[in-house]
Amino acid sequence: MPQPNQAALDFLLSRRSRPAKTLIGPAPTRAELEPLLEAALRSPDHGKLEPWRLIVLEDAALTKLAKLAQERGDALNMEPEKVTKAHDQFDRADLVVAVIEAPVISEKVPEIEQTYSAACVCLQLLNAALAAGWGANWLSGWASHDRGFVEKGLDLTPRERVAGFIHIGTEKIAPPERPRPNMESKVTWLSA
Repeated sequence: MPQPNQAALDFLLSRRSRPAKTLIGPAPTRAELEPLLEAALRSPDHGKLEPWRLIVLEDAALTKLAKLAQERGDALNMEPEKVTKAHDQFDRADLVVAVIEAPVISEKVPEIEQTYSAACVCLQLLNAALAAGWGANWLSGWASHDRGFVEKGLDLTPRERVAGFIHIGTEKIAPPERPRPNMESKVTWLSA
């Protein structure tokens, strides 16, 4: 018989991301963050390739990325609202962990499965932060897909991509619950 972990199941059934713009300081210290990072790195990893890495962004690094988002958005002639949103994503943050997809050449594990694994790291880190009592949010946005931004700001190689920016901080306000998918419309049961 399975041994249920009711507390973990209850958490997963009620978990709710906290919008990054509502997070304030303090953010986790290095000692508080390390177990969350360890939990994230326990993600599913076909072939034990570890096709991802983490970049912890603090203080001056976030200021640098906010400025770079502004510069890149202006250079790309983007709408001012989009540029401001990307700038503020870093400027208002106290702590962000960039989850980097770093594919490994493998005959056995297709690159798409490595992409899924990097997404698992994002979700695992998000849930670990929430379970530890922090507010957390998984963001991406245009800057995460802009090669100029990620290569200059995060020193990514041409094969690497940002899977997500995980913002972690103190929850200022609890967000209201939002509608969730209807199980009947999203689940198909095949028995034969």
